[in-house]
Amino acid sequence: MSVELLTILFFGSLLLFLMLGTPLAFVLGGVSVVFLYFEMGPLGFYLLASKMWETMQSPTLMAIPLFVFMAILLEKSGVANDLYDMMHQWWGGLRGGLAIGTVLICVIFAAMSGISGAAVVTMGTIALPKMLERGYDKKLALGAINAGGGWGILIPPSILMVLYALLTEVSVGRLFAAGVGPGLTLFVLVSIYIGVRCWLQPELGPALPLEERANWSQKLSSLKAVILPILIVTIVLGAIFGGFATPTEAAAIGVFGAMAATLVNGQLSWKVIHEASIATLKLTALVMWILFAAHAFSTAYTALGAQSLIVDVMSYIPGGRWGALFFMLTVLFFFGMVLDPVGIMLITLPVFLPIVREAGFDPIWFGILFIIMMEVGYMTPPFGFNLFYLKGVAPPEVTMGDIYASVFPYVVVTLVGVLLIVLFPPIATFLPEYFYQ
Repeated sequence: MSVELLTILFFGSLLLFLMLGTPLAFVLGGVSVVFLYFEMGPLGFYLLASKMWETMQSPTLMAIPLFVFMAILLEKSGVANDLYDMMHQWWGGLRGGLAIGTVLICVIFAAMSGISGAAVVTMGTIALPKMLERGYDKKLALGAINAGGGWGILIPPSILMVLYALLTEVSVGRLFAAGVGPGLTLFVLVSIYIGVRCWLQPELGPALPLEERANWSQKLSSLKAVILPILIVTIVLGAIFGGFATPTEAAAIGVFGAMAATLVNGQLSWKVIHEASIATLKLTALVMWILFAAHAFSTAYTALGAQSLIVDVMSYIPGGRWGALFFMLTVLFFFGMVLDPVGIMLITLPVFLPIVREAGFDPIWFGILFIIMMEVGYMTPPFGFNLFYLKGVAPPEVTMGDIYASVFPYVVVTLVGVLLIVLFPPIATFLPEYFYQ
């Protein structure tokens, strides 16, 4: 059978089972194993087992449950309430200040956790009702939380980055370092958008009345709320970038810091530890199936000869390597509307990585673009995860239509950030080159 027909059958089978509602990890793993057997016989299973064994021996894999455990503990620690009180006092006197302060807290939360949902759920619970109470425009407030929450997978530490590094065999430390500049760039762009919009239309984000604004004594006193979060972030990222610890070792330090923060806030109990442990176990088990599916897919994909076929087809896209990059980012954008980020990663990386390397692009730089497009996927209708996280914690008067309508300007701002990183690669590559010379 020709490679063209095999490729059509392979991807057609994947699409068929996905439309039938089968979980993506099992679709990818199951279909890939069947095609692998018919192409290579029992030898293909030995090859797949060898790849899985090699992955399971990677110390980097241990970082995933540790970062998940750290994120869940921080979510339960009460740190977010203190951060919001601090932000309210410092930023409340500005037009749009509460929204800008909220996205700043999302940055801090992103640097303490490694998942997207933590900041969305926390800010949707704490900040959203306060902003609506103060007369903020519903769509402005919802979009700010939606956009800021997505930075959990971009600003290190990031569980999605760890998975990307495992699947592409790039350095986790370099990828973490590359995420800092783009994360801060997106924060600045979103803050500028909110600030300018509220300056032009003050009714969208009114400043607090003079009598409700904090004095300098209260503002300075509130800064103690950032001590623990900044300490955790500094220790975890400082240990990685300074070369004092691997990402896995830094994750263990981060867990200790999260437990300390939870203890200081009086929230540490056996019940909290038990709930966090069970949630971590479930997510880690899911990751194992994801890794198996990823290896089965990439092995079958290569064995069928589909890789060379796709690379040849991509060479006909106009615009050379930049045309190919634009095409890949466009595919990621539309996939993000209907698939979850891990699923997109499993389907596209085996296809895109050879093209990226053939075009001479840095896989770390492309990884950051990939992660940002996954972040866009988290916030775009109809199936963006952040949309449903937000709906789950939003006040009753907030409809799903409100949430859908709120994302458009923030998606545009995020795509402007992608364009800047494409035009000025050092935004992503400077720190990896500085710390890992």
